[in-house]
Amino acid sequence: MALRSELVGLAYRMTGSHATAEDIAQEAFLRWNAAERSTIATPRAWLLTVAARLSLDHLRSARHRRERYVGPWLPEPLLESDTPPQQAAHEHAQDLSVAFLLTLQRLSPSERAVFILHDLFETPFADIAALLGRSEAACRKLATRARTHLEVPRLHQAVPEAEAQRVATAFLAASRQGDETRLRALLAHDVVLHTDGGGLRNAALNPILGADRVARFFGGLVRKGVLGPAPLLHLGRINGLPGFVTQEADGLPQTTALELQDDCIAAIYIVRNPGKLGGVLHGLASRAPLPD
Repeated sequence: MALRSELVGLAYRMTGSHATAEDIAQEAFLRWNAAERSTIATPRAWLLTVAARLSLDHLRSARHRRERYVGPWLPEPLLESDTPPQQAAHEHAQDLSVAFLLTLQRLSPSERAVFILHDLFETPFADIAALLGRSEAACRKLATRARTHLEVPRLHQAVPEAEAQRVATAFLAASRQGDETRLRALLAHDVVLHTDGGGLRNAALNPILGADRVARFFGGLVRKGVLGPAPLLHLGRINGLPGFVTQEADGLPQTTALELQDDCIAAIYIVRNPGKLGGVLHGLASRAPLPD
């Protein structure tokens, strides 16, 4: 059970779904209980490779669903206290930001498995080769290819908590009031807005690029009466980023996470797909309500 958080962390990075990651961790333990454990030299490596294999099986079964997904796809959001710990020392080990998770999702499933297992969880290439049915040399090439794909400018920067809450609060107020001038002052000129409704709730079908277009998008929603004041359910980190959770007019929650660069908002990630918000609702239910 001491390894559970690592299994969840691995499967979440592989699948982008915390609920799926929890199921995979549970299935890994069921297989552990049924295994002949006297033949297992390193339990941690065995459990991690089982979780990786289960994640790969899930990705293969879900591939056609992802291809038919309506609008931008974002990983399932995690409130700060729900973030699975990670004990490896790699520079990306603690990174659960949406930008990094989206970059991982652009890797092939095999590349993703090799990178996560070896670089983040320090699993030997010999164990990974047995998992994938490939040679160690082939797995090393997959790792190199994955690292090349991941060598992109990273927006994520450490932001003090007070500053994170200030920016999140300012963006919440400006976007809900449709104040385009204040929004432009908060946004980087090349900001990107991603909204994930999964075809189940209204959302932009494509990312929106540029401060002017993003500001006009929120201004238009407010003028049309689509967007307005909403109860604030959570103000804090989402996937390690400044953000908040609101309760929308349809009674369902919505998460907003903000990627900052040079004191400006460089990316906005809004998740509205109710199928991805079950974990958020569960997390909020265990918390004290915010003061009025």
